[in-house]
Amino acid sequence: MSGLTSIDDWNVASRFVRDLPADRDRDIRPREVRGAAYSVVIPTPVTAPTVRVVSPETAALLGLDKAAYTGEQAQRFADVFGGNALVDGMTPVAACYGGHQFGHWAGQLGDGRALLLGEVADVEGGRQELQLKGAGPTPYSRRADGRAVLRSSIREFLCSEAMHHLGIPTTRALSLVTTGEGVVRDMFYDGHAEEEPGAIVCRVAPSFLRLGSFQLFAARNELMELRALVDTAIAHHFPELSALASADKPYALLEEVSRRTVALLCEWQRVGFVHGVMNTDNLSLLGLTIDYGPYGWMEGVDPQFTPNTTDLPGRRYAYGAQPRIACWNLARFAEALLALEPGQQDRFARSLETTGLMMEQALRNMWRSKLGLDFDGAPDDDDVDTLRSSLFAAFKAAEVDFTLFFRALSSTMPTDLDMAALQHAFYSEATFANVDVQQRFASWLAEWSDACAADPRGARRLDDMQLVNPKYILRNAWVQTAIEAAEKGNFDEVHTLLDVVRRPYDEQPHYAAYADKRPEWARTKAGCSMLSCSS
Repeated sequence: MSGLTSIDDWNVASRFVRDLPADRDRDIRPREVRGAAYSVVIPTPVTAPTVRVVSPETAALLGLDKAAYTGEQAQRFADVFGGNALVDGMTPVAACYGGHQFGHWAGQLGDGRALLLGEVADVEGGRQELQLKGAGPTPYSRRADGRAVLRSSIREFLCSEAMHHLGIPTTRALSLVTTGEGVVRDMFYDGHAEEEPGAIVCRVAPSFLRLGSFQLFAARNELMELRALVDTAIAHHFPELSALASADKPYALLEEVSRRTVALLCEWQRVGFVHGVMNTDNLSLLGLTIDYGPYGWMEGVDPQFTPNTTDLPGRRYAYGAQPRIACWNLARFAEALLALEPGQQDRFARSLETTGLMMEQALRNMWRSKLGLDFDGAPDDDDVDTLRSSLFAAFKAAEVDFTLFFRALSSTMPTDLDMAALQHAFYSEATFANVDVQQRFASWLAEWSDACAADPRGARRLDDMQLVNPKYILRNAWVQTAIEAAEKGNFDEVHTLLDVVRRPYDEQPHYAAYADKRPEWARTKAGCSMLSCSS
């Protein structure tokens, strides 16, 4: 069936606006907003909205034919997703929420540069919300301009789609529109502000609710609004819980959100993804990856790796800390929900304890599949833990690329794999040649081969392993190259990267260069190794 040839053919609605309390003040000045889940805000028009990239898969999900964003319809599409026009039924709103930032309660936060336009039916029978990021100031902008720069918009657009194709729950990206206007940003907050080209991304998700949406109501003792948010979230996104008694709904919501969050964190760990800013306002109620900022992919294996310069002192959100921080965030979410049912404190505490155990086991199961040990008669849990620990101990002796190492394990049968097959994953030839390093990894390979000996799958094990160990990730070096070209008006590399990430588990010989490890020039380059919350 062909899709819609115009976005004006959409039937746009907004259950978020319909079912939750609104801010009665239409003033967009930064201010405290109480007793409301959102503020109505019209996007601030831009000078010259121009469509630069559209994700065909996301457009198709929303029922759009290519004709809806090309040719005669291109300018209409640019006007709507550049913030200069609305489709009938759209009621743009900025959400009100709070959160813990780097472990400290920050109070009211909210959508400072994002506007929810409304929702449309998708082709899979669900509903998807459309949100502009960079569409101008809102009451939650906190003295900022509400805009987004091109570099951060490209990063968000590409990573949203890359994560989807990796099979990781995520918000999607429909479009990237340049505004024709400059935006002043101090990239590293060091007093060196510069004007950069502006852009707007249209993000797509079933919901942009986050844990902090519930926290703010609880912190303000706005229990009627908190109850309405719980009921609305369940009705819209967890209808199987709707028949529960009112007193049981907060607990059931915690259980479901915890389950999804555990699954999400295991997926991040599987591919070496580090979010960079795992504040409670950046953790999705639906277990989606949300709010792409100073993210990065662990290239050289280091559990302490964080791509966010703001996080460097304590490395709170480093790769190895992410599962623990997710549980900490869920505990803060539980505290918010407990405000509705304070008599259930013991019940909630048991749920959080169970979540910790669930995270531990889920991570172990993930490592089983990543190491190809998910077969009947495979090593027991203790042996899997030991094998993983000894591998990470070996990683301390050399800088080894996470993605390339595990792809190498997935490309040769254990009995045939030797150190030569792993050489390309090492960042230093001299280190690879070191006798101690050779011994450490050869010893581990022998242990791993013994653990795999009982696998009945034969060569099929390689196919199974390659489905969990990608060949291609969205390395910051490649994205930075695309950004630098786009800032000069050339978006070809953005389109190329979008094509590369569509098939991250396939060999794609014509894109082999994008499967290589981080180039040396990117080791200390801004945008590659160093990112901030402005990124």
